[in-house]
Amino acid sequence: MIDLFRKKVNNYPDYWLEYENSFKKKPIEDLNLARFVVLDTETTGFDYLNDRILCIGALSLVDKNIALNQSLELFLKQEHYNAESAKIHGILKDGGASRISESAAMEELLRFLNNSIIVAHHAIFDITMINRALERNGLPRLKNKVLDTSNLYKKTLLNSNVFKKKEHYSLDELAEKFDISKKDRHTALGDAYITAIAFLKIRSRLKGKGQLRIKDLLKMG
Repeated sequence: MIDLFRKKVNNYPDYWLEYENSFKKKPIEDLNLARFVVLDTETTGFDYLNDRILCIGALSLVDKNIALNQSLELFLKQEHYNAESAKIHGILKDGGASRISESAAMEELLRFLNNSIIVAHHAIFDITMINRALERNGLPRLKNKVLDTSNLYKKTLLNSNVFKKKEHYSLDELAEKFDISKKDRHTALGDAYITAIAFLKIRSRLKGKGQLRIKDLLKMG
């Protein structure tokens, strides 16, 4: 007799199970001990359904230190290319960078992420593009908590009748505000680095207003 109430067993690969199991650990509450992964994607465009990821750049951040020896830069093989977006990120179909399949890229990314807190600028775009890639490869969505530097930056601004907050702040605006070099702007790893520096400066400003906990950041971001 078939048990209709038996939980369905999914045959996910080992690397997904390892990633999923990392969330069973007790979450780190101390802001200075938690691991953040700052990431960015370069894509063929902005259509969640039809466009694809060309490159993922990610940096590991613990306390106030960017661990440059713990970085990730993945170039993905794709059939779909967009000449207009290539003018921005410079990734060409026949470029020289070594490229891996989308499925291999997802495996490497999940192994790098584990249960870290993701930080990204306008994070909904990058996270949605990654989740689409995971879905295409038969995997569930990301389980990580996510912080958006655009939202966090707005929390550092004073409320004023004279000065109106914008709905969105670009990464260029944050780079100019915090005097961050834009030398590698519009590369995934370069934008991840700019975002990481901006995040540290934003965090410092928010901490200046009083005790700052991880749960406070998550409420704001």
